[in-house]
Amino acid sequence: MSDILRALLCVSEKAANIARACRQQEALFQLLIEEKKEGEKNKKFAVDFKTLADVLVQEVIKQYMETRFPGLGKNISGEESNEFTNDLGEKITLRLCSTAEETGELLSKVLNGNKLASEALARVLHQDVSLADPTLDSVEINISQDILGIWVDPIDSTYQYIKGSANVKPNHGIFPCGLQCVTILIGVYDIQTGLPLIGVINQPFVSQDLNTLRWKGQCYWGLSYMGTNIHSLQLPIPKRNGTETSSRLTQNTNSESEVPRCFSAVISTSEKENIKTALSRVCGSSIFPAAGAGYKSLCVVQGLVDIYIFSEDTTFKWDTCAAHAILRSMGGGMVDLKACLERNPDTGLDLPQLLYHAENKDVTGVDRWCNKGGLIAYRSRKQLEMFLSLLIQNLAPADVNT
Repeated sequence: MSDILRALLCVSEKAANIARACRQQEALFQLLIEEKKEGEKNKKFAVDFKTLADVLVQEVIKQYMETRFPGLGKNISGEESNEFTNDLGEKITLRLCSTAEETGELLSKVLNGNKLASEALARVLHQDVSLADPTLDSVEINISQDILGIWVDPIDSTYQYIKGSANVKPNHGIFPCGLQCVTILIGVYDIQTGLPLIGVINQPFVSQDLNTLRWKGQCYWGLSYMGTNIHSLQLPIPKRNGTETSSRLTQNTNSESEVPRCFSAVISTSEKENIKTALSRVCGSSIFPAAGAGYKSLCVVQGLVDIYIFSEDTTFKWDTCAAHAILRSMGGGMVDLKACLERNPDTGLDLPQLLYHAENKDVTGVDRWCNKGGLIAYRSRKQLEMFLSLLIQNLAPADVNT
C-alpha cells in the first residue's frame, strides 16, 4: 500500500500543477467555467460550477492510478463527470490521450479552437512529476488492492478557485477565503468496512512569488492500517516527564494532547445560528469561519484549531475521506455530528465514525453520498469527548434531539 501512497503523492502534485496552470492566464480561465446541472450541484449553493481544471484533474488521477495499478481505476469515484460542453454546444468527453499532441487536439475542442492554450495544458497534463517522502521507505504494508476504493475531490472550494483572491490575510493562521482555501483531496478507503486508510491533501496555492506571481504548494498525507499509523506532519507527542518528542511512524498511535481550557473551532460561513451560539459559549472568540470543507479539515490536521464542526448535510464522501484518513493516522478522526448528539456517553458506545462505502438510501443525485448527519473532525478523542459534553450542555434540548 505504500507504493499506492507514493503514486498518489505524485499524481496529486501533477493535479496541483494543472490547477496552477489553469489559473495563469485570466482570459484563458474564463473559458473554463461551466455551470453544474441539476443532480450534480451542491444544494448549498444556488449556482454551483465545475471547471475544466476539475475535470482534467479527476481524469488524470483515474488514468494515472489505473496505469500503475490495473483494475484500480474502476474503484475511483469523484465529484465531477468527465463531460464538458463548449460554446458551440458540442458535448465532449474529456480523457487523457496517449500523447500530448492528441490530448491537445481534444482540449482544443473544449476551448473553442484556442490551440496555444490547449497545447500548453496538454504539456502540463503529460509532464512527469516526482513527489515522495523518505519516511515511506521505512514502511512496507501489504494489502489487497481489491478492497481499496478511492474518493477524489479534484478541486475543493471551486468558488474560491474561480474567484482567485490572492491577497487575503489569515486570522491566527487560518484563511477565511482565497486561493489558499483550495485543496485537492484523494482518500482511499476499505470497500468492505468503509474505513478510511490513506489520505492525501494537496494545497496548490500556499505562497506566491511577488516577482513571478507563480504559486508554490504543500502536500499532506497520512496512512492508517492494521495498527500502523504514519503521517507527514511531525506533531509533538507529550511524554510523562513533560518533554516532547516528534514521531511520524508509530504503532497504535494515539497522540492525546491535554484537554484545553478553551477549545478552538473552524466553521462554515453558512453554519446554523444555534450551533454558532453554542460554540461561542464553548470556544469564546476562538471560532474561525473559512471556505472549503477540505481546507477546514486541513486546519485541524495542521493543529491550527481543535475542531472542525459542520451541522448540515452539504459535505460529501469526497470532501472528507482524505482528511479523515490523515486524522486517523494522528490518533483523531471524523464523526457524525447528529449521531454524536443523540448518543448516550454513559453506555460507552464507540464514536460514530464517518464511513465511505455505502450510499444513503431514498435519495438521488449527489445526496446519495452526503454526510447527512453533519460532522466533527478532531485530533484527539479525549478532546472530542470533552468538547461534545460542553456542546450538548450549551445546546437547547430540541437541538440535541434533531
